[in-house]
Amino acid sequence: MNLRARALALAANACLLSLGGCMVGPNYSKPPVPIAPAFKEAPPASFKEGDGWKTAQPNDQILRGDWWTMFNDPQLNALEVQVEQANQTLRAADANYRAARAAVMFARAGLKPSITTAPGIEAIHESVGKTSDGQIVRAGPGSFTLPIDFNWEIDLWGRLRRAVTSAAEQAEASGADLENARLSLHAELAIDYFELRSADAQEKLLDETIRAYTRALQLTQDRYDGGAAPRSDVAQARTQLDTARVQRTDVEVQRTQFEHAIAVLIGKPPSELSLPATPVTTTPPAMPDIPGAVPSQLLERRPDIAAEERRMASANEQIGIAQAAYYPVLNLGALGAFNGGSLLGWFSWPNRVWAVGPTLSETLYDGGRRRANSAIAIANYDAAVANYRQTALTAFQQVEDNLAALRVLEIEAQQQREATASAQESLSLFQTRYEGGVDTYLQVVTWQTAALLNERADIDLMRRRLDASVLLIKALGGGWHT
Repeated sequence: MNLRARALALAANACLLSLGGCMVGPNYSKPPVPIAPAFKEAPPASFKEGDGWKTAQPNDQILRGDWWTMFNDPQLNALEVQVEQANQTLRAADANYRAARAAVMFARAGLKPSITTAPGIEAIHESVGKTSDGQIVRAGPGSFTLPIDFNWEIDLWGRLRRAVTSAAEQAEASGADLENARLSLHAELAIDYFELRSADAQEKLLDETIRAYTRALQLTQDRYDGGAAPRSDVAQARTQLDTARVQRTDVEVQRTQFEHAIAVLIGKPPSELSLPATPVTTTPPAMPDIPGAVPSQLLERRPDIAAEERRMASANEQIGIAQAAYYPVLNLGALGAFNGGSLLGWFSWPNRVWAVGPTLSETLYDGGRRRANSAIAIANYDAAVANYRQTALTAFQQVEDNLAALRVLEIEAQQQREATASAQESLSLFQTRYEGGVDTYLQVVTWQTAALLNERADIDLMRRRLDASVLLIKALGGGWHT
């Protein structure tokens, strides 16, 4: 067998060794998470089966739908679309995902051989000189070299393959991070929007209240001018009016801040966005029908849980990589070159030089570095497992919290509507009694305050219910329509 045939045979054997090499380190198995067969908290009455509360069956890979369309608000729909187009946080998450995918390509290249070259030219001119005894010395024309270096690490113990798998799992985690950022930003925009609409409703209520208090002040002033009421009634009426104006100004500050937050979420300077006032309605409740999920499905559809699970799998691969460092490394190397004294004869066959052969290297002593790296990898895996389980438990808590919030707030909203009606009735009665001279204006002031507080509470409860709906959708992992 000639040298070329031997080299080819050696390369073939190396390929077989690479394909049949064993994988050191533990195989990945997803750790269990403590879950219950069903959620503890029942959904509100409006979400019962057959009226919107339906068990969903997607997983993390299924494309999420535009869940915000369930609120039937064209203005919200128009704003949510702009998040995908211009939000800078989402663009950063997308760039991180693309970088993670490129890292997989980089890791996969380690499984393939590398070929390098470094052409060299030395002493390319001829020089003449004399020695001390007068003899003439002539330098050679120079040295021209064209080396081609071939190197291939044979993956005997799975270190390189595990590196590829780890990079791929990190890329999947980055992709889940992107989905989680998308879900969080859409939810944040929806909450800010409903906060703004709630502020619009508060402003509308306070504007109506200011007009009513202005009429009441005028009535009280007229009664005082006619000698039918003391000056204290005028002072009380004016105080009520001034207090309502202060509350109206305070709500305006809140509204502008929510408008600014929405502008940033859709990638615009606050000065470029002005949203028209659109007060949220409290009757009938503008609540969507939200499909549900059982706890085990929550593990599949939540992108943050998926991200932690992929990081956990990647950490498992790092244990195998650390353990592979205890074993020798086999490299297949080859060197070919043309070396000549002139450009004309550079590529002539007699000027060729080549060598091929394997190299086996092993670290005999490293002061405990490999043992430390193995301990670090195991500890990082344990931390990833804990993070995965904690993220899952937090997800279950968020679903339970918002199911309870929606159920309780639905009952509270009904109770609040009854309290508001009672306060309005009491205010009407005491206004009539005051105008008839039966009661003092203090009774009117008391029930004006009570009526306003209850009406504002109506609006605030609607805001809390809408926010809880958005948070429940987020806790369930987003939309469920393919």
